[in-house]
Amino acid sequence: MTTATTTASPTSAAPTPRQVWKRARGLLLAVLILAVAGITFAAVRSGDHHGRLDPRSADPFGSRAIAELLKDRGVSVTVATTLDEATTAAGPDTTLLVARPNLLTPWQQHRLRTATATSAGRTVLIAPGPASVDELAPGVYAEPPGEVTERAPACAFPAARDAGTADMGGIRYTAEGLDALACYPSGGRPALFVLTEPGRGDTVLLGSPDFLHNERLAQHGNASLALRLLGSRPHVVWYLPSLADPSATRGDGRADSGDSSGDDGTHDSGGESSFLGLIPSGWIWGTLQLTLAAVLAAVWRARRLGPLVTERLPVAVRASESAEGRARLYRKANARDRASASLRSATRTRVAPFIGVSSHGAHSPDVLLPALSARLTGPSVDRSTLLFGPPPTDDAALVLLADQLDALEREVRTS
Repeated sequence: MTTATTTASPTSAAPTPRQVWKRARGLLLAVLILAVAGITFAAVRSGDHHGRLDPRSADPFGSRAIAELLKDRGVSVTVATTLDEATTAAGPDTTLLVARPNLLTPWQQHRLRTATATSAGRTVLIAPGPASVDELAPGVYAEPPGEVTERAPACAFPAARDAGTADMGGIRYTAEGLDALACYPSGGRPALFVLTEPGRGDTVLLGSPDFLHNERLAQHGNASLALRLLGSRPHVVWYLPSLADPSATRGDGRADSGDSSGDDGTHDSGGESSFLGLIPSGWIWGTLQLTLAAVLAAVWRARRLGPLVTERLPVAVRASESAEGRARLYRKANARDRASASLRSATRTRVAPFIGVSSHGAHSPDVLLPALSARLTGPSVDRSTLLFGPPPTDDAALVLLADQLDALEREVRTS
């Protein structure tokens, strides 16, 4: 006689790779669409800002229009992309425009200041921040930026007085004890600051470059102000600082150089740019928008659709299958507290009729435990902890709890 033994393969609550792919493919597709949309948006926005403040660029944010007007009036315009080119060209008949002084390292700013100290020319700084004015215009303080809008000059500076209203604002400047002219006030602080020092030329600080952009040059008195500021000398050197400039990697080794980080956070004490400083602003904003979209998608997918509704199953399900399915859910969620509470509640409900306790009193320790002690007089485990104790800390403790509850129920039934 041969006996066939069938060994059931163990079940696993872990999802298969196919199940994981089915669950995640919708979310992955949404993330991919958002990524493509964000990258496209960032690329389009960064393209709009191509050639920003570049006298060779005809883009809306470029400055080719003012460069052509200067050339028509006999003023030469030379573009410098390195510090050596800018400092070499500085002189009494030259206006040196520094497009992005905040990109300069402290060492570059110190060298630029030294080169222009005796040039007797004009230096125009476009929107220098707090760290920049400390080195390029000592004694001047940068205030938080204001809105760029049409403003009246409200000063005696000839260039501003003749130009009249212009699109000014942005960073504002103040100084004490310096011979300076303050124009285009914004909130009581000037957005155009002209600093005159004995023995050298003048330094013009502009809180915003907007009036130099091609798209705004024809508005208000922007063109007149730009021509008067940049056309006072026969030569204009338009300095566009670049991270590719070899001098950007040099440091002067001064121990008292102060805070060496630029106001835009792109340089450290050695003059080296950080990784974030090399990323265009459009890409950073695109990443933030994608992050926000992902958070909103997660909140949307996690929302509650309403209370759970019980319904009759269309087919009969064996109790063992139902118990196994619920056990898998508990295991997947590590819900040992819910599982132990369910086991204890079921045990209390089943033993209550054998010891004369109602179904309502079965879940009250003050009612169930005295009746249980009167029925079972032999030594046993702590019934209070067994029936009403804390949840198990691991799976082994949960299995032990189930065994002890089964033993208690058998003892009640046979007593």
